[in-house]
Amino acid sequence: MAATGNPPIYTKTGDDGTTGLLFGGRVSKADPVVEVCGAVDEAVAALGMARASLEDQGLQAIVLDLAAGESLSDHQVHERAWLVVLDGEIQVATAEGERVSGGVGLLVEFAPGERHEVIASADARLLLLLTPWPGSGHPGAMTIREKLYARRRAAKQAGEENQS
Repeated sequence: MAATGNPPIYTKTGDDGTTGLLFGGRVSKADPVVEVCGAVDEAVAALGMARASLEDQGLQAIVLDLAAGESLSDHQVHERAWLVVLDGEIQVATAEGERVSGGVGLLVEFAPGERHEVIASADARLLLLLTPWPGSGHPGAMTIREKLYARRRAAKQAGEENQS
């Protein structure tokens, strides 16, 4: 016998506008805890996708705490990076003037060499994921001779800029 239409779904509790929590209890579907659980779920899924897409598994994770009004000014990453808001709210501004803001679950991707500023709108805890770590040219992967050369080259470039 072929079925026609959609089969009925029985939840045993009906739809009274509430949802069950993993460890017991029921809350309204409009409760902020449902929103937070969804945001955390989306952030974990995004992190899983980011990690799975990495060819180099040399992932470095750093947790940053920024007080409201504090910022990481004119920050530049040398490797691909992802920033996830774990708590609080931030605003990210690029050198080109683009801005994005958000709270828990916000995921921002930075390309290598991209300059940006991260400003905490409220006390914030952030997860910064970097890859590869340490990469070619990163101070942690350089010999003392390479660091000396890089320092001299930077000083020379700074001197040339000051003369212009």
